[in-house]
Amino acid sequence: MNMVTFTLTLSLILSTILIMLNLWLAQTSPDSEKLSPYECGFDPLGSARLPFSIRFFLSSYPILTIWPSNRTFTTTTMSHPAPIPHLHSSLSFHYYLSPHIGINLWMTPGGLEWAE
Repeated sequence: MNMVTFTLTLSLILSTILIMLNLWLAQTSPDSEKLSPYECGFDPLGSARLPFSIRFFLSSYPILTIWPSNRTFTTTTMSHPAPIPHLHSSLSFHYYLSPHIGINLWMTPGGLEWAE
């Protein structure tokens, strides 16, 4: 128990020190040259910074979660004669439930409509 407490305390102290160093040493005024888009000396045609699209994230979420879950579920099924009780462990249950949540988010009416 002392080793766990020591490890957690050490990681908390190190992360706090790194955050404080970042706040103390961070550059406060942004450099205009670094913020401008670089296009070989030509004027940029449009904005180089696109806004983050939550719809793109939600459409890729099922694909990113189904691939590892199939691998884990197949390994579980082949290695255990009765894999259903094994689904109650938190990691296996997460890999089983996560793609279903993603597909439900993906298939909701209007979930794939990109035009606003």
